[in-house]
Amino acid sequence: MGLDEVVAEIASHSCKTVEITGGEPLAQKGVFPLADRLLSEGYIVLLETSGALDVSRLDPRVHKIMDLKCPGSMESDRNRWENLNHLTERDEIKFVIQDRTDYQWARNVIRQRELDQRVEEGSLRALLISPVWEAIDLESLSTWILEDRLPVRLQIQMHKLIWEPDRQGV
Repeated sequence: MGLDEVVAEIASHSCKTVEITGGEPLAQKGVFPLADRLLSEGYIVLLETSGALDVSRLDPRVHKIMDLKCPGSMESDRNRWENLNHLTERDEIKFVIQDRTDYQWARNVIRQRELDQRVEEGSLRALLISPVWEAIDLESLSTWILEDRLPVRLQIQMHKLIWEPDRQGV
């Protein structure tokens, strides 16, 4: 499907917010012209990224939701820390947590990199804590967040509650 066809499909849904995700969108060379075209046509564009590739080429009007991979993912060595310099007041950072060790790592990164201060001052939109499905007790995770007074949003995988957890394409 070419760019014109993708934009036509998006337009057929009469929704002005588009989220680009799936795999790693920044690994697709067509993501930049797609985002630029959607922005030029008045769409609000969100892009979810693993944080392992350079986000600086994206138009600053794109809302970036960028992962910082925790140790439990076995991908934390792929975090591209310089991406933090390219996040703006419209962007979010997501930590996917599978256990207490991941939580503590995320808490330490938030404090050491002063991400909590960036949220307070408005130079970063939000910090998200997203638990791995059925890997961690949500009450415990909530308690840790409250005890540490972290300025984060607890984000669950809502699609797994609406549809069967293993269902794809939703």
